[in-house]
Amino acid sequence: MTQPPAIPHAETLLLQSLITPTPGGIASRVLAKAAGGNVTLFAFDGGQGLTEHTTPYDALVLVLEGRIVLTIGGNPVEAIPGTVVVMPGNVPHAVDAREPSRMLLVMLK
Repeated sequence: MTQPPAIPHAETLLLQSLITPTPGGIASRVLAKAAGGNVTLFAFDGGQGLTEHTTPYDALVLVLEGRIVLTIGGNPVEAIPGTVVVMPGNVPHAVDAREPSRMLLVMLK
């Protein structure tokens, strides 16, 4: 069964308009979801993040704005706008936004 689109098809959309940052918090929005994975847009206020966790799938983190430190398997990796980081499946990882930041997470199943 095909999932309904998380965002409209065949339209140009500004990524910044698709999510509203939460002061002192984290916001997320699924942009696309399919059997092969999903794409989620995140907005973090500075000092916010995701605690260490593990997923069974590889993921790509594309930083759109701000500065994010990803800790992958215990190793910190700094990511800035225009960079991409691969987080391998089954490896513990965490996210720490050092300043207000936005990232696109592409989960590959």
